[in-house]
Amino acid sequence: MSALWAVVPVKELDLAKTRLAPVLDASARRALMLAMLEDVLAALAGARHLAGIIVATLDPVAAAVARRFGADISRADAGRGHSEAVAAVARALARKNAAMLTLAADIPLACAADIDALARRGAGRRRFVIVPSRDGTGTNAALCNPADLVPLRFGAPSFRAHLAAARARGLKPAVLRRPRLALDIDEPSDLAALRIAPGRSRAKALLPAAITGR
Repeated sequence: MSALWAVVPVKELDLAKTRLAPVLDASARRALMLAMLEDVLAALAGARHLAGIIVATLDPVAAAVARRFGADISRADAGRGHSEAVAAVARALARKNAAMLTLAADIPLACAADIDALARRGAGRRRFVIVPSRDGTGTNAALCNPADLVPLRFGAPSFRAHLAAARARGLKPAVLRRPRLALDIDEPSDLAALRIAPGRSRAKALLPAAITGR
Protein backbone atom coordinates (compact mmCIF):
# COMPACT_ATOMS: atom_id res chain seq x y z
CA MET A 1 0.00 0.00 0.00
CA SER A 2 1.08 3.57 -0.59
CA ALA A 3 2.23 5.51 2.43
CA LEU A 4 -0.94 6.29 4.40
CA TRP A 5 -1.32 9.64 6.12
CA ALA A 6 -4.11 10.46 8.55
CA VAL A 7 -5.72 13.89 8.25
CA VAL A 8 -7.85 15.43 11.01
CA PRO A 9 -9.55 18.77 10.30
CA VAL A 10 -10.27 20.89 13.39
CA LYS A 11 -12.16 24.17 13.37
CA GLU A 12 -11.40 26.99 15.79
CA LEU A 13 -12.30 25.72 19.26
CA ASP A 14 -14.43 28.72 20.18
CA LEU A 15 -16.68 27.92 17.20
CA ALA A 16 -16.96 24.19 17.82
CA LYS A 17 -19.98 22.23 19.03
CA THR A 18 -22.46 25.11 19.34
CA ARG A 19 -25.35 22.65 19.14
CA LEU A 20 -24.33 21.44 22.60
CA ALA A 21 -25.03 24.88 24.07
CA PRO A 22 -28.29 23.73 25.75
CA VAL A 23 -26.29 21.43 28.06
CA LEU A 24 -22.69 22.75 27.99
CA ASP A 25 -21.40 26.29 28.33
CA ALA A 26 -18.66 27.62 26.07
CA SER A 27 -15.84 26.62 28.41
CA ALA A 28 -17.15 23.06 28.77
CA ARG A 29 -17.64 22.71 25.01
CA ARG A 30 -14.07 23.81 24.41
CA ALA A 31 -12.75 21.33 26.99
CA LEU A 32 -14.83 18.54 25.46
CA MET A 33 -13.58 19.29 21.95
CA LEU A 34 -9.97 19.18 23.12
CA ALA A 35 -10.58 15.90 24.94
CA MET A 36 -12.14 14.37 21.82
CA LEU A 37 -9.24 15.59 19.70
CA GLU A 38 -6.82 13.92 22.13
CA ASP A 39 -8.84 10.69 21.93
CA VAL A 40 -8.64 10.70 18.13
CA LEU A 41 -4.95 11.55 18.06
CA ALA A 42 -4.17 8.85 20.61
CA ALA A 43 -5.94 6.29 18.42
CA LEU A 44 -3.97 7.43 15.38
CA ALA A 45 -0.68 7.48 17.27
CA GLY A 46 -1.24 3.88 18.33
CA ALA A 47 -2.08 2.61 14.85
CA ARG A 48 0.43 0.38 13.05
CA HIS A 49 -0.03 1.39 9.43
CA LEU A 50 0.29 5.18 9.30
CA ALA A 51 3.16 7.16 7.81
CA GLY A 52 2.12 10.21 9.82
CA ILE A 53 -0.65 12.46 11.09
CA ILE A 54 -1.65 15.89 9.77
CA VAL A 55 -4.02 18.18 11.67
CA ALA A 56 -5.57 20.89 9.53
CA THR A 57 -6.39 23.82 11.79
CA LEU A 58 -5.92 27.52 12.45
CA ASP A 59 -6.50 27.10 16.19
CA PRO A 60 -3.22 27.48 18.14
CA VAL A 61 -4.38 25.38 21.10
CA ALA A 62 -5.53 22.53 18.85
CA ALA A 63 -2.23 22.76 16.99
CA ALA A 64 -0.27 22.54 20.24
CA VAL A 65 -2.21 19.43 21.27
CA ALA A 66 -1.60 17.89 17.85
CA ARG A 67 2.14 18.47 18.08
CA ARG A 68 2.22 16.63 21.42
CA PHE A 69 1.06 13.55 19.53
CA GLY A 70 3.68 14.01 16.83
CA ALA A 71 1.31 15.45 14.23
CA ASP A 72 2.22 17.93 11.52
CA ILE A 73 0.06 21.05 11.13
CA SER A 74 -1.52 22.25 7.89
CA ARG A 75 -2.97 25.74 7.75
CA ALA A 76 -3.72 25.60 4.02
CA ASP A 77 -7.37 26.55 3.47
CA ALA A 78 -8.14 25.62 7.10
CA GLY A 79 -10.15 28.79 7.57
CA ARG A 80 -12.47 27.92 4.68
CA GLY A 81 -13.97 24.81 6.22
CA HIS A 82 -13.20 21.13 6.58
CA SER A 83 -13.78 20.26 2.92
CA GLU A 84 -11.35 22.87 1.62
CA ALA A 85 -8.73 22.11 4.28
CA VAL A 86 -8.79 18.39 3.51
CA ALA A 87 -8.69 19.03 -0.24
CA ALA A 88 -5.52 21.09 0.17
CA VAL A 89 -3.83 18.28 2.07
CA ALA A 90 -5.10 15.69 -0.43
CA ARG A 91 -3.48 17.56 -3.30
CA ALA A 92 -0.16 17.71 -1.47
CA LEU A 93 -0.27 14.00 -0.57
CA ALA A 94 -1.26 13.00 -4.11
CA ARG A 95 1.89 14.65 -5.41
CA LYS A 96 3.80 12.18 -3.20
CA ASN A 97 1.69 9.24 -4.45
CA ALA A 98 0.42 8.80 -0.89
CA ALA A 99 -2.93 7.61 0.44
CA MET A 100 -5.07 9.61 2.87
CA LEU A 101 -7.29 8.63 5.78
CA THR A 102 -9.50 11.50 6.89
CA LEU A 103 -10.94 11.21 10.37
CA ALA A 104 -13.38 13.47 12.21
CA ALA A 105 -12.03 15.11 15.36
CA ASP A 106 -15.20 14.39 17.38
CA ILE A 107 -15.28 10.58 17.55
CA PRO A 108 -14.04 10.01 21.11
CA LEU A 109 -14.33 6.21 21.12
CA ALA A 110 -11.92 5.70 18.21
CA CYS A 111 -9.11 3.27 18.90
CA ALA A 112 -6.01 2.04 17.09
CA ALA A 113 -7.73 -1.21 16.08
CA ASP A 114 -10.34 0.79 14.16
CA ILE A 115 -7.61 2.70 12.32
CA ASP A 116 -5.76 -0.49 11.44
CA ALA A 117 -8.98 -2.07 10.15
CA LEU A 118 -9.49 0.92 7.87
CA ALA A 119 -5.91 0.71 6.63
CA ARG A 120 -6.30 -2.96 5.78
CA ARG A 121 -9.50 -2.34 3.81
CA GLY A 122 -7.80 0.46 1.91
CA ALA A 123 -4.76 -1.55 0.82
CA GLY A 124 -4.31 -1.41 -2.96
CA ARG A 125 -4.55 1.35 -5.53
CA ARG A 126 -7.84 3.04 -6.36
CA ARG A 127 -9.44 2.07 -3.09
CA PHE A 128 -12.12 4.13 -1.37
CA VAL A 129 -13.30 3.12 2.10
CA ILE A 130 -15.92 5.06 4.02
CA VAL A 131 -17.26 4.91 7.59
CA PRO A 132 -20.76 6.35 8.12
CA SER A 133 -21.93 8.19 11.21
CA ARG A 134 -24.32 6.52 13.62
CA ASP A 135 -27.40 7.99 11.91
CA GLY A 136 -26.14 6.99 8.47
CA THR A 137 -26.07 10.51 7.04
CA GLY A 138 -22.59 11.82 7.79
CA THR A 139 -19.07 10.61 7.09
CA ASN A 140 -16.84 10.01 10.11
CA ALA A 141 -13.87 8.53 8.25
CA ALA A 142 -12.83 8.06 4.65
CA LEU A 143 -9.75 6.47 3.11
CA CYS A 144 -8.67 7.47 -0.39
CA ASN A 145 -5.86 5.65 -2.17
CA PRO A 146 -4.49 7.72 -3.85
CA ALA A 147 -5.22 10.74 -1.65
CA ASP A 148 -7.16 12.69 -4.29
CA LEU A 149 -9.18 9.71 -5.56
CA VAL A 150 -12.54 11.13 -4.42
CA PRO A 151 -13.24 14.74 -3.40
CA LEU A 152 -14.46 14.74 0.20
CA ARG A 153 -17.30 16.93 1.48
CA PHE A 154 -18.29 16.94 5.13
CA GLY A 155 -21.53 17.33 7.06
CA ALA A 156 -24.86 15.62 6.45
CA PRO A 157 -25.76 14.10 4.04
CA SER A 158 -22.14 13.54 3.05
CA PHE A 159 -22.28 9.74 3.27
CA ARG A 160 -24.57 9.30 0.26
CA ALA A 161 -22.79 12.08 -1.59
CA HIS A 162 -19.46 10.30 -1.13
CA LEU A 163 -20.89 7.00 -2.35
CA ALA A 164 -22.29 8.71 -5.44
CA ALA A 165 -19.01 10.55 -6.12
CA ALA A 166 -17.07 7.29 -5.92
CA ARG A 167 -19.44 5.42 -8.23
CA ALA A 168 -19.35 8.29 -10.71
CA ARG A 169 -15.60 7.64 -10.96
CA GLY A 170 -16.11 3.96 -11.66
CA LEU A 171 -15.19 2.91 -8.13
CA LYS A 172 -16.82 0.36 -5.89
CA PRO A 173 -16.71 2.00 -2.46
CA ALA A 174 -16.18 -0.18 0.58
CA VAL A 175 -18.43 0.68 3.53
CA LEU A 176 -16.88 -0.16 6.88
CA ARG A 177 -19.18 -0.01 9.90
CA ARG A 178 -17.32 0.40 13.17
CA PRO A 179 -19.49 1.29 16.19
CA ARG A 180 -16.70 3.23 17.91
CA LEU A 181 -16.11 5.37 14.83
CA ALA A 182 -19.82 5.83 14.20
CA LEU A 183 -20.46 7.88 17.35
CA ASP A 184 -19.67 11.51 16.68
CA ILE A 185 -20.67 14.21 19.13
CA ASP A 186 -22.89 16.98 17.78
CA GLU A 187 -26.15 16.94 19.74
CA PRO A 188 -27.02 16.49 23.44
CA SER A 189 -28.38 13.04 22.60
CA ASP A 190 -24.90 12.09 21.41
CA LEU A 191 -23.52 12.91 24.85
CA ALA A 192 -26.07 10.54 26.37
CA ALA A 193 -25.01 7.83 23.93
CA LEU A 194 -21.34 8.41 24.79
CA ARG A 195 -22.07 8.18 28.51
CA ILE A 196 -23.55 4.66 28.21
CA ALA A 197 -21.24 3.36 25.46
CA PRO A 198 -18.71 0.68 26.44
CA GLY A 199 -15.08 1.68 26.56
CA ARG A 200 -13.07 4.55 28.00
CA SER A 201 -12.01 7.87 26.57
CA ARG A 202 -10.84 11.26 27.77
CA ALA A 203 -14.06 12.84 26.58
CA LYS A 204 -16.23 10.26 28.30
CA ALA A 205 -14.40 10.78 31.59
CA LEU A 206 -14.97 14.51 31.25
CA LEU A 207 -18.73 14.29 30.82
CA PRO A 208 -19.99 14.25 34.43
CA ALA A 209 -17.92 17.28 35.48
CA ALA A 210 -18.60 19.13 32.25
CA ILE A 211 -22.35 18.77 32.44
CA THR A 212 -22.85 19.29 36.17
CA GLY A 213 -20.38 22.17 36.24
CA ARG A 214 -22.59 24.63 34.34
